[in-house]
Amino acid sequence: MFRNYHISTVYASTLRKAPVVQERERLELTDSDFLDIDWSFTQEKDCKKVLVVMHGLEGSANRPYVTGLAHHFTQNGWDVAAVNFRGCSGELNRKFKSYHAGATGDLDEVIQHILSTGKYNTIALNGFSLGANLMLKYLGEERELPQQIKAAVMVSAPCDLHGSLKKLQETRNIIYSKRFIRKLKTHLFARAEKFPKKITRKEIDACNSLLDIDDLYTSKAHDFADALEYYEVNSSLQFLPNIKIPTLIINAKNDGFLSPSCYPIELAEKSEHLYLEIPEYGGHMGFLQAGALNYNEERALEFIRSMI
Repeated sequence: MFRNYHISTVYASTLRKAPVVQERERLELTDSDFLDIDWSFTQEKDCKKVLVVMHGLEGSANRPYVTGLAHHFTQNGWDVAAVNFRGCSGELNRKFKSYHAGATGDLDEVIQHILSTGKYNTIALNGFSLGANLMLKYLGEERELPQQIKAAVMVSAPCDLHGSLKKLQETRNIIYSKRFIRKLKTHLFARAEKFPKKITRKEIDACNSLLDIDDLYTSKAHDFADALEYYEVNSSLQFLPNIKIPTLIINAKNDGFLSPSCYPIELAEKSEHLYLEIPEYGGHMGFLQAGALNYNEERALEFIRSMI
C-alpha cells in the first residue's frame, strides 16, 4: 500500500477512477423526507445477496471509494445499495434536519425497504468514516436485527467522534478540515434560504471550525444540547460490546483522522464478533495497492464471504 498518508487519503477519495453503472431510487421516509439509493446490479441471475454501503462526511454514493467497492462486489455476484445521506445526492432534503453520525433510523428504514422487496436473503453492510460509525452504532443498539444481516465491514471508523474531531483540528489536517467546513457551509447556506427562521447566513459565516458547525447546526437540528453531547451520544465505541454479527473494522495506523481511542484493540480481543485490523498504511479511506482493487475492497469481500 502507498505509505504517504496524504496521497492515499486524497487519491482514493477524489481522484481515483472507479466507474460503475448506478440506478437511482428515491426512498420516501416515514417523516415525509427522502433519501436516494444508488443501486448497482450484478449480471448473475436471481441474485439473493445485497451489500448496503454508507459514505463519509459530505460524501455521496458516487464517490470513488463507494463506486470502486460497488464494482468489485457486482463483479462477484452481489447487488449493491449505496445510500446517499439526506441532502447528499445533489438535492436539498425537505426537512431542516439532514444526517449525522448516529442517525441509525434512516439506515433501518433502508434495510426494511430492501427486505420488503422479498428479493434478498443475505445482507452485508459496509460503511466508510462517518457512515462506518453510524453502522457500528446501528449494529450495537438495543434492537432486534433482521436475520438476513450476516456480516459487516467498516473502513476508517471514527469510533470516538470527539477524539476524531480533535485530530482533524491538527495542523497537518488543515486542508481537510477547511474543505469539510467549506462544503458544510455551502449546504447550510442553502438551508438558510429554505429555513430563514431557523438559521441565518450571519450565524453560518461566524463558524470557523467543525465544532462551531456542530454546535450551531448538527446538534440543534437533531435534538442535542450542543456538539459535545452529540459526540458523546453517537460515538459507536460504547456500542461495540453489543455487536452480535461478524464485524470487521479496518483502521490504518497512519490514519490522521483517528485518535488512539478509535482503535478498539481490547474490545476486539474480548469479543466473539468484533474483528480489528490495523494496517500500517492506508490513510483515511485510502488503502491503495498495486492493481485495480483497494485493499479494503478485496478484504471486505473476503471477510464477508468467510462469514456467511
